[in-house]
Amino acid sequence: MSHVFPRHSKLNPPTAVAAEGCYLIDSNGKRYLDGSGGAAVSCLGHGDAEVAAAIKAQLDQLAFAHTGFFTSEPAEALADLLIANAPGDLDRVYLVSGGSEATEAAIKLARQYWVEKGEPKRGHLIARKQSYHGNTIGALSAGGNEWRRAQFAPLLLDVSHIDPCYEYRLRHDGESAEDYGLRAANALEEELLRVGPETVMAFMAEPVVGATAGALAPAPGYFKRIREICDKYGVLLILDEVMCGMGRTGTLFACEQDDVTPDIACIAKGLGAGYQPIGAMLCTADIYDTIASGTGFFQHGHTYIGHPTAAAGGLAVVSAILNRGLLARVQEQGDKLHQRLVDRFGQHSHIGDLRGRGLFRGIEIVENRETKAPFDPTRGVAGKIKKAAFEAGLVCYPMSGTIDGRQGDHILLAPPFIINDDQLDELTDKVEQAITAVI
Repeated sequence: MSHVFPRHSKLNPPTAVAAEGCYLIDSNGKRYLDGSGGAAVSCLGHGDAEVAAAIKAQLDQLAFAHTGFFTSEPAEALADLLIANAPGDLDRVYLVSGGSEATEAAIKLARQYWVEKGEPKRGHLIARKQSYHGNTIGALSAGGNEWRRAQFAPLLLDVSHIDPCYEYRLRHDGESAEDYGLRAANALEEELLRVGPETVMAFMAEPVVGATAGALAPAPGYFKRIREICDKYGVLLILDEVMCGMGRTGTLFACEQDDVTPDIACIAKGLGAGYQPIGAMLCTADIYDTIASGTGFFQHGHTYIGHPTAAAGGLAVVSAILNRGLLARVQEQGDKLHQRLVDRFGQHSHIGDLRGRGLFRGIEIVENRETKAPFDPTRGVAGKIKKAAFEAGLVCYPMSGTIDGRQGDHILLAPPFIINDDQLDELTDKVEQAITAVI
């Protein structure tokens, strides 16, 4: 009998014992193509010798030093590398252990920034429906997925949620993509005026929405207008790139493709590529200097922030992404994956939308392609596709509640950056096999 507290007590998952490249191997020797990188984590694939060597070397030298007393060489080097390649005025890096910690830190930093600037009324956060920012209380409050929030509602913070930029479902007939992007962004200004802009500390969004909406990219001009609105009302812009960042969409930071720069950015997942648990919050020099010239103390922290071994792993991962030409490869293989999906599912009667960027792709599943009507949630389509794909030897990321947290189904694909053409074929074949088996 296992004493592990699993994600789901009614499931009995196989035991993973090995992994190589784009495959995971269980205790029975069955191989699974890692079509989602776990949860968009394993960007370099499995068994990367260079990353493993960097982690082992750091363990031999210094495994851990608490940041209440020390900094460390790998933490300093990783921060330098990230800032050297970060957009805009991002200047400081706060290393944590994962995505929820990064978004939680971002929310608290935004609040402390305004307190130290002498504007304590600014404590309200605006985010978007169908977003996901993590599972800690602050991060879950920011997230806009009702299914994830429902049972914890009495514990959550008061956060406003505007509609997402969801072109497939929310753009009007006859409305251009650009006009829709502008209209969707203007919902932020409407909400600011409703709650009082002088009370708002930040707006938080994923540049490309991951788990809850399936690689949902913004309409043209959307984030440019969002940035203008934030600047107009003095509101901080927090971009959550925990899932879509670190090369996943074809640029190191996903926001680069929308020509927008945040005041605070959050990264994780691909930052450690699964080799170490690590995340980071990045902020501008202005935000950091406000704290530094005030109390000098960010009233936040966790035991393992700035962990030297995790930082060494992250440094090796980011270096690999930048030095091995993997950003260009993500764009190239991402285009190939998209074309395979279009060829296979572009006219499929139960596929409503194919979307995403780079090696971050979403497939929205519908009952009726013409009306965009989703399947009845009681059918559990996404869960059944996940099971069928797994039985076929494919790890992918189907989710339900795409539209409003209850209705809608999608599949999220986020394979390792090293995936080759034959494996793209295998991925597409097994996705089709799973969809056919269920629908």
